[in-house]
Amino acid sequence: MMLWTCLLLLAFMAASSVASVGKQTYIIHMDKTKITASDDTPGNARKWYEVVIDSMSENSYEDEQVSPLELLYIYETTISGFAAQLSTKQLESLKKLNGFLSAIPDEMLSLHTTHTPLFLGLQPGRGLWSASSLASDVIIGIVDTGIWPEHVSFKDSGMPKVPSRWKGVCEKGTNFSRSSCNKKLIGARAFFKGYEAFAGRINETLDYRSPRDSEGHGTHTASTAAGNLVHSASLFGVAKGVASGMRYTSRVAAYKACWTAGCANSDILAAMDRAVADGVDVLSLSLGGISRPYYSDNVAIASFGAVQKGVFVSCSAGNSGPFSSSVGNTAPWIMTVAASYIDRSFPTKVKLGNGKTFEGSSLYSGERTKQLPLVYASTAGGIGANLCLDGSLSPKLVKGKIVVCERGINSRTQKGEQVKKAGGAGMLLLNTEDEGEELFADPHILPATSLGASAGKAVKNYVGSAKTPTASVTFKGMVYGNTAPAMAAFSSRGPSLVGPDVIKPDVTAPGVNILAAWPPKTSPSLLNTDKRSVMFNIISGTSMSCPHVSGLAALLKSVHKRWSSAAIKSALMTTAYTVDNKRGPIADVGSNTSAPATPFAFGSGHVDPQSAANPGLIYDISSKDYLNYLCSLNYTSSQIALLSRGNFTCPNKAVFEPAGNLNYPSFAVILDENARKVSVAYKRTVTNVGTPRSTYVVKVDEPVGLSVTVEPRSLTFGNLGEKLSYSVRFTALGGKKISTKFSFGSLIWMSELYTVRSPIAVTWQ
Repeated sequence: MMLWTCLLLLAFMAASSVASVGKQTYIIHMDKTKITASDDTPGNARKWYEVVIDSMSENSYEDEQVSPLELLYIYETTISGFAAQLSTKQLESLKKLNGFLSAIPDEMLSLHTTHTPLFLGLQPGRGLWSASSLASDVIIGIVDTGIWPEHVSFKDSGMPKVPSRWKGVCEKGTNFSRSSCNKKLIGARAFFKGYEAFAGRINETLDYRSPRDSEGHGTHTASTAAGNLVHSASLFGVAKGVASGMRYTSRVAAYKACWTAGCANSDILAAMDRAVADGVDVLSLSLGGISRPYYSDNVAIASFGAVQKGVFVSCSAGNSGPFSSSVGNTAPWIMTVAASYIDRSFPTKVKLGNGKTFEGSSLYSGERTKQLPLVYASTAGGIGANLCLDGSLSPKLVKGKIVVCERGINSRTQKGEQVKKAGGAGMLLLNTEDEGEELFADPHILPATSLGASAGKAVKNYVGSAKTPTASVTFKGMVYGNTAPAMAAFSSRGPSLVGPDVIKPDVTAPGVNILAAWPPKTSPSLLNTDKRSVMFNIISGTSMSCPHVSGLAALLKSVHKRWSSAAIKSALMTTAYTVDNKRGPIADVGSNTSAPATPFAFGSGHVDPQSAANPGLIYDISSKDYLNYLCSLNYTSSQIALLSRGNFTCPNKAVFEPAGNLNYPSFAVILDENARKVSVAYKRTVTNVGTPRSTYVVKVDEPVGLSVTVEPRSLTFGNLGEKLSYSVRFTALGGKKISTKFSFGSLIWMSELYTVRSPIAVTWQ
């Protein structure tokens, strides 16, 4: 150890003497096998990292221009490495050390229910919500904006003592004490070193420098996954019913890594690393950034480490839809969740002075408006008045009138705030063409409603042509029975730019107008001028769909304690459905045509937890399988070492498995549309988890332009746990020009009791 320390001192003395003043936070990935090989005490990686940083810090003092180094985090559980602020010269010296793998600059990522349990088929006392299924301890870790510990959704009445395997703590901080946790909320930590390196010290008058939630997002997601059963929950009296997390008897551990301006990657990694070490069973992350290769995606790297430890990782797909290839969190070991509508809505009726009516959506809880004058753009103010930007509206022009505002730049509720500030009596919030017909229900502070793009066009035409345009808004409360599920336009879409050989997202789940717990000191509109206090709020996003699946994964872990994360993913994917409650194909609100949604919008389909508990067959994947998949992507040994942590070598290229052979429960195929009889063949292995003796017969819905051949055509099992393999050959028919870039189908294994479905997505190049 002494020799290694001396070498470090020599390396950093040279760097520190010429280091520049400017520094940046880096996440340093190290090869753990080479670190410990240089240490007389195997496994003593933490001490090694501390020596590295101490050496750099001590020698920084020799140059007055360089401030002492601060070690932000040491990562030991899900990845091997540390986070620190480094000068350019210090970073260059670090790269020369034996064991260095990568230095990735820190970055900021963004944050991407009374009725949803029933919509998902979960009923008290039955199936997955039976007493036996809910009895075992399952711990769900939420990496988000923190939690409001006093909320009724996190009370611990009647809960047994905290499991002895739990190693987490309740950290003290601003307005948060060690006694804030209980037998329900068993742990809470805050991670802000990376964030403060970006944005400066947290303003404790605006946020809590502790696990306490000031944004609402973390409290909402935590209660969606694991909140208690709460009777008579509602927002302003609407959506009233029993609020519940998907696995409402689960323990909750909150890891606050997201703040006012976003989430620093270094903080997220520290939270994930600590959560796995603490003993969580499920990790839920409703956040993300742009897609990038897995070896440079820190969340993907840490998630792989978590999965290796037996932790299920669920992430949101992102809110950048309906644009193609916008999906994030695409690593195959992550469960990537899209967002869709449930059968509940909050409709409004807008009536124009010419008699035309349009349906909108709003959570405004007051009375309807009278027929009032309608103003827009130049008739409402100056530059920016069409967007209702701060200071753009003229009180003389808008007082007592309904103002038309287009979406963009400022938030939807902020536009209403500007209208109210200028004396307006109401607001019509219009979608642009890109936002289409998607209708958000927002808790506006004045009579206001959203309208789709087609209605918006009609409203603007009317205002521009009528001499004295008028409008009224009527609020209809809450309505059930809508056609659902339907894909949300905002939900990010595939195909994945990073791994096009795997269909992403994996599944869809409820993510539009979801009611869940909310901090009472945070207004439902998130406006400082809004003084309303609520215990539950309704918001939308893949951030809301992700914790639904996190909670469902916890339910499946309760029933199948020995299943791997891949097995749980498989069960949720192969039992997902692709039709709505009217027996039609799932619609896509983001589509410009009437075409139904595709696997690049919903993955395998909408989750069906009761079916997932008994899927018949599962597709399992080991850590070695994932690493072999990375080999097939032609990643270098050092790139793979970032995930394997230095203890894996790719097989000889001659025996590489094609990327499509990853034992995934779906099929992504890439072929030349002009080629004829060109084909690719993939292999899959299924494990029998249904009945001991069973026979499955294959059924294929062939994508346009493709011939699909499966061998064998039937699979006969004699025992539970038995594994059987099959091969699939996809052959391009050629000859005819394919009218679309993508075509879709499915492969289904059917027995007397089970239907095991895998989607097929073909990309024609």
